[in-house]
Amino acid sequence: MTHAPMEKLARATPRPVARRISGLSDRAIAWIFVAPSIFLLLAVNIFPLIWTVRLSFTDYRVNRPNRDVEWVGLRNYERILTDDGIWATMQATAHFLIWTLVLQVLIGFALAFLINRKFRGSDLWTTAIVLPMMLSPAVVGNFWTFLYQPQIGLFNYAIGFLTGADPASFSMIGDVALAPWAIIIADTWMWTPFVMLICLAGLRSIPESIYEAAECDRASKWRQFWTITIPMALPFLMLAVLFRGIENFKMFDLVVQLTGGGPGNTTTLTSIDLKREAFERWRTGYSSAYAVILFVTVFGLASIYVKALNKVKER
Repeated sequence: MTHAPMEKLARATPRPVARRISGLSDRAIAWIFVAPSIFLLLAVNIFPLIWTVRLSFTDYRVNRPNRDVEWVGLRNYERILTDDGIWATMQATAHFLIWTLVLQVLIGFALAFLINRKFRGSDLWTTAIVLPMMLSPAVVGNFWTFLYQPQIGLFNYAIGFLTGADPASFSMIGDVALAPWAIIIADTWMWTPFVMLICLAGLRSIPESIYEAAECDRASKWRQFWTITIPMALPFLMLAVLFRGIENFKMFDLVVQLTGGGPGNTTTLTSIDLKREAFERWRTGYSSAYAVILFVTVFGLASIYVKALNKVKER
């Protein structure tokens, strides 16, 4: 009975087609199934990348497609690499990237270490902590915009309660010095649970027998933490840093929702600056070169980091 549908399908297959299929090797059949995925990969990823690289050597503008396109060679790359405004944007991105990674790794690992102790209600706390990660960045942006309001925001009142400062005396998203920290805090609140889950998986993969052997050798809890927990959880920590580093380098929606890149250009990250060049100033060739530089930067750093991660795993 279980083979009846397949037998009906086989009988319904025309004989010429059946003979061709029966004559195919396993390798050919595998390529038939893989070919659609390869075609989609080429159409969605590879072709746009090649087209972007080609446009980066021209002065093409998408809002004026009928004008003569001039081949400018490396001029776009030279202008980008010598532009002080773009280097300031890179610094803002690096500031955001480094601090979010540091805070998310420290807080995420601490939460994972506490939850791994399996106290009463640990499952409930895990679910509650993971909730921010389930929200849309647009929702999180609106939520934190409300919290940062000087007059009615709970964040200002909390800071005022702890420090004694007037809650209306400062604005997290309107002050040049505080705005970068406003987006760092919001991103940390949203994505620390992701780091926590990866670290928790790493902690729970450590065999209990190793800790039992360490206790037999009279190793202290502090020594067990530094000689067993950290080395064995390090690949998971590095993996979390890799994922969050790539995502935060291209962070866009949360920052746009919170600050829009302001005040001034204080929180203008590279992704926001690239969008402005491509779809507000309509400098398509220039923005294509900008995108290629960002791609090479992320790809190069990620490749070096993955090699370091593989070396850590081989220990």
